[in-house]
Amino acid sequence: MVLAAGDSHIGMKRKTNQDSICLLPQYDLYVVADGMGGHNGGDIASQMSVKIFPEYFQENNEVPNSEKLGEAIKFINRSIYKFGQENEALKGMGTTVTALCFEENQVIIGNVGDSRTYMIHNKQLFQMTRDHSLVQEKLNLGIYDREGAKADPQKNVLTRTVGFEPEIDVDIYKHKIQPNTLFLLCSDGLHGKVNDEDILEIINKEIPDHNAPTQAQIQSAVQKLISQANINGGQDNISVIIVSGRP
Repeated sequence: MVLAAGDSHIGMKRKTNQDSICLLPQYDLYVVADGMGGHNGGDIASQMSVKIFPEYFQENNEVPNSEKLGEAIKFINRSIYKFGQENEALKGMGTTVTALCFEENQVIIGNVGDSRTYMIHNKQLFQMTRDHSLVQEKLNLGIYDREGAKADPQKNVLTRTVGFEPEIDVDIYKHKIQPNTLFLLCSDGLHGKVNDEDILEIINKEIPDHNAPTQAQIQSAVQKLISQANINGGQDNISVIIVSGRP
């Protein structure tokens, strides 16, 4: 049985929340979207993404999730881009998307932007997605390490988003689900303010047995992560979803 909980918080500095989340257990689908804060309509773009996802999954119910997830994100990209082109004030809007769904004994992850999906396996944290950001490109080139990346003034510059261009490449990751596993989806309002060690410590404390979590424990871990991001400054919107893995 899959358990999941999620929440989105405006943070301590922003006037609006441009993040959106959706938890759709009927489709085994969980999504975090972070609207581009520096562009018009970021909140609209993220809201459109979580609205279109269930519609697309319902209309393509016969298609396996492993084939459907990437196509759904591409469809959402075209929809947001078209909407932006038809509304002058919204041109250039976009959103990150990190989405997770299940198919039998596999988890399938689709990702565009710098929201992330993590796996917590045997109480260790593993980042499952790779950011589409200028900082990540510099990391790939070995210009500096992850600690050095935190001070980069261009750390919020994205190289790929949903809705900004008419077509988009979607990173798809597939992983066989193992026992003793949880999944964390989050916007950069969490991973940009709370380091991996503290994220892991909070999850392990709030959910001591990853093989048998309760709904209350998962919900508590979500809220503690959001609270910690706010304690650390809360400069951005914060969105978090935790999903228990299937045994």
